[in-house]
Order: sequence, then C-alpha cells, then structure tokens
Amino acid sequence: MFGATKDFLGKPAPAGYIAGLGRGATGFTTRSDIGPAREGPTEADIARLQEQAKRKAAEDGDDDDERYQDPDNETGLFNTAPYEADDEEADQIYDSIDAKLDERRKARREAREKEMQDKLNKERPKIQDQFADLKRGLHSVSAEEWENLPEVGNIAGRGRKKANFKEKFTPVPDSLLPRAQEEMATTLDAQPNGLTTPAPGTMTNFREIGEANKQVLGLRLDRMADSASGQTTIDPKGYLTDLNSVVVKSAAEIGDLKRARLLLKSVVSADSKHAPGWIAAARLEEHAGKLTDARQIIDKGCQECPKSEDIWLEAARLNSTDNAKKILANAVKQIPQSVKIWLQAVQLETTVKTKKVVIRRALDYVPQSVKLWKTAIEMEDDPNNAKILLARAVELVPMSVDLWIALARLETYENAKKVLNKARSTIPTSYEIWITAFCLEEANSKSVEKLVAVAVKQLAVKEAALTRDQWLEEAERCEKNGFIHTCQAIVRTTIAMGVEEPDLKSTWMEDAESAIAHQSYGTARAIYAHALRTFPHKKSIWRRAALLEKAHGTRDSLAELLARSVLSCPQAEVLWLMSAKEKWLGGDVPAARAILGQAFEANPNSEQIWLAAVKLEAENGEHGRAELLLSRARENADTAKVWVKSAVLERQLGKITEAVQLLDQGLEKYPTADKLWMIRGQILVDRGDNQKARENYVKALKSCPKSVPLWILYARLEDKAGLLVKARSLLERGRILNPKTPELWLESVRIELRGNNAQAGKILMSKALQECPSSGLLWSESVWLETRAQRKGKIVDALKKSENSAHVLITAARLFWSDRQVEKARSWFLRAEKADADLGDAWAWHYKFEVEHGDEVRKSDLVTRFKASEPRHGEHWQSVTKDLKNVGKSQEEMLILAAASLPANTVP
Repeated sequence: MFGATKDFLGKPAPAGYIAGLGRGATGFTTRSDIGPAREGPTEADIARLQEQAKRKAAEDGDDDDERYQDPDNETGLFNTAPYEADDEEADQIYDSIDAKLDERRKARREAREKEMQDKLNKERPKIQDQFADLKRGLHSVSAEEWENLPEVGNIAGRGRKKANFKEKFTPVPDSLLPRAQEEMATTLDAQPNGLTTPAPGTMTNFREIGEANKQVLGLRLDRMADSASGQTTIDPKGYLTDLNSVVVKSAAEIGDLKRARLLLKSVVSADSKHAPGWIAAARLEEHAGKLTDARQIIDKGCQECPKSEDIWLEAARLNSTDNAKKILANAVKQIPQSVKIWLQAVQLETTVKTKKVVIRRALDYVPQSVKLWKTAIEMEDDPNNAKILLARAVELVPMSVDLWIALARLETYENAKKVLNKARSTIPTSYEIWITAFCLEEANSKSVEKLVAVAVKQLAVKEAALTRDQWLEEAERCEKNGFIHTCQAIVRTTIAMGVEEPDLKSTWMEDAESAIAHQSYGTARAIYAHALRTFPHKKSIWRRAALLEKAHGTRDSLAELLARSVLSCPQAEVLWLMSAKEKWLGGDVPAARAILGQAFEANPNSEQIWLAAVKLEAENGEHGRAELLLSRARENADTAKVWVKSAVLERQLGKITEAVQLLDQGLEKYPTADKLWMIRGQILVDRGDNQKARENYVKALKSCPKSVPLWILYARLEDKAGLLVKARSLLERGRILNPKTPELWLESVRIELRGNNAQAGKILMSKALQECPSSGLLWSESVWLETRAQRKGKIVDALKKSENSAHVLITAARLFWSDRQVEKARSWFLRAEKADADLGDAWAWHYKFEVEHGDEVRKSDLVTRFKASEPRHGEHWQSVTKDLKNVGKSQEEMLILAAASLPANTVP
C-alpha cells in the first residue's frame, strides 16, 4: 500500500496553493521575488547635489540666522552694546532674587523629590530589595546543599556533579621570583621596637637589611663621636631603637627620586628666576633626607630670586633658628615691604621685648599694614600703650574698621563717641561702626531706637544699606554678645523692610522659626512682639509666642504674655486654657479658678473650658464640685465628650451604677460615640457579665463599624473566653471594614502567638506588611518574630520602610541593649524621643534602660524632658494612665509605673 505511486505526482499544483500552509508554514521570499538591490548615487549625482547646496548657501547670504541664536546668550544679539555698571548691578539683583527663591523652595522641592522617589521605589522596587530577606536566608545553606543544587538547565536535578576542590598549580618561570622580590621589598618602618613584620607571602632579604643597618649605624656613631675627648655621647642602650626613624628605601622609590631630581633640575636650569622650581627642588631633597643639599639649593634660589618672599620663607624654615634670623634679615633688605617676612621674623624671636623691637621696625617700613598693627597691639599688656598704638594706627590706616572699633572699646564713653563719630565720617559706608555705636549706647543705659533708625537711613543714602536678612543676622549676633536692647531695636526698625503687606505674617513667622533654630530666642521674642503689635487679634501668633516663653522664658513672663493674650483674643479658648494651666502648675489653684471663671463669661458654651474646670477640681480632690460642674456642662455644653467625662468620673469614684446610667443616657443621644460603648463594655467585663458585654459590643459595632478599638476589645473578650476562632473572624471582619489598619493586623498576629501558633502569626505578619508597608508598629513587631541572628537585618529593612518610626527606633535600641552596647542603645532611645515625643512607650522604655544602666543625673534629665513633652499615647502607657488604681498620681509616678509594667528586655 505504501509503495504505490501517488496520482498527483507530476501534475501542476492547484491555483493559490502554498506548500506547507496546512501545517503552519508561511513560506519565504528570495531575491528573485523582489528583484535586484537598488544602486546608490553615482559620483556625478553627488557632485550635482554639492553644487546645488553651494548655490543655495550663496543665495541665503549670512549664515547667522535668528533660528540658530541662543535666547539665553546675548552674544550676537547685543554684542555691540556696552556692558555698564548698571547692567552688572541688574544681573546681580536678578541672581540674588533667583538664589533667594531657590532657597525658599528648597525644602518643598526636596520633599517633593523625596516623595516621588519613594513612590517610584514602591512602584518599581529594586530586585535586591525584593529578595533581601531571601539573600539573608542563604547563610543557613550548607556547602553540601549548595553543591547538590542542579545546574541552570538541569531542571530535573539529574546528573549532579560534585565540585572538584583540589587545588591546581601552574608552574611559573624562575624569572618572576626576582621581580616579585623587588616589588614586594619592605621598608624598616618606625615601630616601637625598631622591627617590622613582613606581610604574609613576601620574601625579605635579611642579609641586605642587616648590611644596611650596619652602614647606617656606623655613620651615626661616627657623627655622634666626640672628637675632642675621644668619647662618644650616645645612649648605649637606646642607639638601636633610635634607628626607628631611618627608612631604607626600595629601588622603585630611589628611581622616582632620581627622575624628580632630574626634572626639577631642568626646570631651574631653563628659568633660574622661577622661585617655585627652587622651592620644589629643596623640598624634594628634604623628603629624601638630604637636608644639607636642600639648604644649598634654597640658598642658591635666594640668590637667583631675591624678590620672592616665598623662597625666603622656605629658606628660613629649612634652617635653624639662628640661621633663619640671618636669612630673614637679608630678606627684609631685599623686600622691605613684605608683611609675611616681618611676621615670620617676629615669630622667631623668643622674648616679648625682642618681638616688640622687630614689629616696630616692621611698622617703620610698612606703616599701612593692618596685620602688623594688630600684632603690635596684641603684644601690649598695658591698655594705655595699646591706646597710643591704636591712635597712631588709625591715622596711618584710616580705612581699617577693626582698628577704629578696637580704639573705641579702649576709650571712655565720651571719647568712644568721638572716635566712632570720626570713624563714621571717615568710613561712611561701614555698618560695623554703627552697630558698635548701638552697643556702646546700650552699655551705658542709653536708648538706641532712634540711633538705629538714623543708621538705616544714612546707610541707604550712601548706597551701603543692608538687606532685611542681613540686619536680622546682625540682631542675632548682638543678642549673642549680650546686647538684647540693640537686637530688639534692629528687629523693630528693619523687620518690615521689603515685605509686602499680605506676606507680613507668614514672613515674620518664618523669621521667628529661623531665629529659634539658631537658638536666638531674644530675636524670636522681638519678632513675635512686633508681630503682635501689628496683628493683635491673631491667636496663632499669641500661641507661638506663649510656646516660646514656656520653652525658653520664665513663668512670670509667660503669665504676663497670656494675660495680655486673653484680653486681645477673648474668644480664643486655647489661650484661656494655657493661662489657667500655668497658674495651676505654679500651685496657684484660686488664680486658675478665677481665670476659668473669666473664660466662662467670654465663652459660656465652650466644651473645652467646662472640661478644664472639671479636671482642675478633680485633680485637686474637689470631686463634688467636679460632679456639679459636669451636670451643668451636660446642660450648657451637651456633647459626647462631656458624657464620656461624666461616666469616667463616676467610675473613678466607684459609683458604677451611676456611671452605667449616664452611659445609657449618653448613648441615647449619641449612639455613634464609640468611647461610651467601650466604657460600658469594660464595666460589664469587670462585673463578669461576658454575655451582656458581647451584646454591648455587637450593638456598638453596628453603630460604629469604623471604630478600631471596639473590634480589638470584642476580639480580646472572645480570646479570653477561649473562642479563638470567633476572635479571628471578628478581626478579619474588622480588617475588611477598615482596610490598611495596622492595629487590627497586629492584634490578629498576637492572637495567633497567644494561641501557640507562631507559624500562622508569621504568615499574617507577612500579609500585614504587604497591606501596610510603612507601618512602624508592624515592622517593630515583625523584628521580634525573627530569630536572633536575623533580627539585625530585619531592623535595617524596618528603618528603611517605616521612615524611622519611633516604634522601630525603640526596637533598635532594645536590640543594642540586649547586646550590652549601652551608649548605642541610649542614642537610639534619644532618637525615638525626638521622633515622637507624644509616645509614652518611648519614655517608659528609656526610663527602664536608665534605671538599669544610667545614673541619677541621666534619670533626672529624662524626667525633666518627659514632663515638658506630656505624652498621651502608647500601648503600655495608656494601660497604666487609664488604670483606675492610678487616678490622681503625678506624671513622674506614672512614668515609673509604666517602666515597671514593661516586660524584661531579654532576647531569646
């Protein structure tokens, strides 16, 4: 059958038939199908095109078309116009404006670039970042497991081959050994014992080193011998160790010295008047250890270049002190106007008397040198002699501002005024002289306000006026020098220069923040004072000024400022509360009550003022008055927060029944107030009525499905009852209704850990970090899920992803603490404090650390910073502060209790 001849063989193919099309082949195309390749242009065509291009260029004329001009480059456009001083000044003004605008936008630009970079890193993370945790896991792979890995193309893993670890040696020619010996030649370095240990693998010729040591030793012994007595003056025990400074140079170093010597010799031969060449040649010989040759070369250089001060100074440096004096004496004969040579001659003298002689001789030759005059004045111990010298100095150098100011400081008040007036007439463009006059007036209890205004006008007339920023810098400098009134006068006079009225407030606030950053609190205080005079009804300015006084002022200054603030802004509740709180902290409770009474009159329905009055009475043990105030507040300022405070107060006083009644009444009015539901559920749990507590939480979650604490409390209730599955389902429902919530994910992980299901906890943590990649709370917990060896790598990833979250910083500090690296742990705890001062857990952990490794001074400093911060948040912190047993305790007692409630910092 298969051997039969096919009937279609030898017949023509059907129309449109393409061989192999049925099995997917598409055919191919040959050169015969598309014809021969197209030929390129001939030489005649190329010549014709070139002629056309030349004719077109000739017709167009000038090639300098406007299309090819650079709009930012005026060359060619205004090349013939003269570039005058006005043009230069305009360019400078535009450049300064551009620089100022760029500086203002710098922070926003950097923040925007950082945000874009972070977004790009999240969208397109690097491969090394994605597999960082997998790379760290490779350290646990053994060599045998590594060798058993299949090759890239061997997917089935068959035919694995063991690596051949036998060492392979290749013979090398003997000619390489001498060359390696020369390259690896060692030097006798300066070691304490005079010996050097060769590097591993090098070959040291000890015979050559021994011969070199003998030669050097013989030379030194001959040099140190006493020819007169025939006795040597060397130390018989220390002469060998004295060879530490002797360096045996290799052949390569010697060759380099020879080439450099030849090169410098050609330099000085070609141009004998080139002083740098002589100096370089002398320093080369000094480096080679040939000090005598160096001195000879530099001496010849002094002869060839007698008018170069550098070569004379180099000659003095290379010689001894006595010879250097002679050299400089010859130098001043050649260059009597050289200030450097005279100053060097002064330094060579050993007594003050001879120094004075030399410096006065120098002033005879160079009377206009400010440096020489300053050096001469500094040598004078007697103020009268210094005054005489300064008087002569300002006559000879009248344009030196420093000399005028120094003379004014040595004179009496009346004479100083005369000196400064004469200085201003001599140098009318100097603002330093004006500022010195301000400080002089303040030092003598005179007013400087008018003088500052006159100075600003006079400098503007002389076209030497400072900018507003420059005046503020001078104000800060005056403050640091102790002239606070001058600082305030400068601020009041110049703070509004060049600022448009709509931008006054924002600009002044930026100036004040800048002064605070420079620790110039007096300048910032002056800026706020001027701003408050201009905007007396802006409560934000009053609040900023009050915070400044609270942080860097006195209690009296703060009380005075707040008293003025409530008169200007009676509707500002925060100012009333700050004023009452400061009185309360100062121990003056009646004054605090009086302030709150005035606040009630100005703000009769203010929730914050009512609650502040309640807190004041409760903290001072006046619970009856607090209950009365709350009952009135529920009538006049009926808010959910007032009902919450009412229930909390009754619960603290042990009146549970009254608290429950208040909660029921409050929930009828405010069913979406989650705190009312939470307090009610906690009371039911404390009673042991878990069923009613469940019903309470079910109703609460129907009314407040977005309340994360309610989900967590309900899940913990079921977890304590042993219903782990139900707790899981509750948290899962909570995560669905509240996506990207780290607290719910963390509670889910902890429930698994409490149920001894660590593997499920790790899986949940991985999912949590995928959904909340920047949560410091989750990253901090994930570190403790790793083994001890992997925690350091994990904490690095946590710091990068969480942007230095306080939780992660605390974890890093605890890791250093567990490794007994006390100082590093302390520095990381301090970083956590700065990152989030409102996190009470950071303070508690730090205090626990200082109790174990610190002293009383560190603990007291920590408590001081803690009281100033007044933290309110934190898992452990809130569990202590909201405990009914701790009601009425001070902040320091709360800190101690919170630190004691923390788990031990033992790392398994």
